[in-house]
Amino acid sequence: MSGLIQQDESAAPRIPNLELAHHKFTLEAGDPSAHEETYNILLKEIKEKSMAPFYKNLSDTVPIFSKRFDSELYKQMVEENATKLEALDAKIKDAEENLGETEISDALEEKLRFFAGILDKENALKAYEVAFDKTATLGTKIDIVFTILRLGLFVQDDSLIRKSIERAKGLIEQGGDWDRRNRLRVYEGYYLLTQRGFEKACNLFLDTLSTFTSTELMPYPKFISYVILISMLVLKRPDVKSKVMEAPEVLEVVHELPMLSRFMDSLYRGEYESFFSSLASVEGLLKADRAFHLHARYYVSEMRIRSYIQMLQSYRSVTMESMARQFGVSEEFLDNDLSRFIAAGRLNCVIDKEGRVVETNRPDSKNSQYQSCIKHGDLLLNRIQRLSRVINI
Repeated sequence: MSGLIQQDESAAPRIPNLELAHHKFTLEAGDPSAHEETYNILLKEIKEKSMAPFYKNLSDTVPIFSKRFDSELYKQMVEENATKLEALDAKIKDAEENLGETEISDALEEKLRFFAGILDKENALKAYEVAFDKTATLGTKIDIVFTILRLGLFVQDDSLIRKSIERAKGLIEQGGDWDRRNRLRVYEGYYLLTQRGFEKACNLFLDTLSTFTSTELMPYPKFISYVILISMLVLKRPDVKSKVMEAPEVLEVVHELPMLSRFMDSLYRGEYESFFSSLASVEGLLKADRAFHLHARYYVSEMRIRSYIQMLQSYRSVTMESMARQFGVSEEFLDNDLSRFIAAGRLNCVIDKEGRVVETNRPDSKNSQYQSCIKHGDLLLNRIQRLSRVINI
């Protein structure tokens, strides 16, 4: 960990700075050995930006900040915030009395960004509605919504996030430009990821893979890591190769993500022992990720199922010893793991306890299609008979 990442000049303003939310998460649920360094990073940023509301929130919710709360520092930052707010109000008044609509809009948006930047949610929401109502330009309206959407993502306010996404969609349909349209896809995809909406998030992320500019939300390597993780979960094996593994955008940065590169390659190539080893490392990565940590257990479970299905597709039957050896686990672990997934209806196989053999019983797809055709044919004939009776009458 080495301080805060520099702002990309082509990105929207990093207001609020979502990297601070990740640091807060580290203090709440991350590695205790990183707490001291994380505390110092947060405190430095808080002091530099006079983030009194955020400092107070941390002192109320995070033990290390509660123990080290500096009342004099807090008082000083409150006074600095009041002085800044006074200057902003004066600027708005001057714009209203002496300048035009553009200057008024800019001043109101600056006030919104001030409150969002110091994490004063209540006042930011008030400033948001005023700025939105008094702004005529469609692009600026969308940017204002994006600011409040980032604030919602920071404080994890689901209602505010959903309303902001829907509002932004409505505005973009009225004529939003290409960049803002793509930016919204990334924002929505990120939110869906936090809600376990992996399939739709994957589609949105893949749509913006070659046009990603939303570094105010996350760094590009982080975006690529999410693309790799969720695509492995929801895409078919050939699609993972064509849409992700061979994508120039992924190839450009995958060397920065060696753990995920090995994770993806090992599953695709059927190197299951290497995959299971990588999966254990990925689980630790997910638990330390603010967006993914609630879904880490689910993700690991689903990826184990995927690997079992992929391996068993090549066999009518396989010994427990051979399968355990391929995955680099004990027969006892494999027996328990497979039994759990079989009982839940997630794997189409049975375990012969006596012979220590796993036998696949994949459903006959042709027979299934035949039965479905017969069923739908009967329904159609019944409807035709009822219709003929009505016509005869």
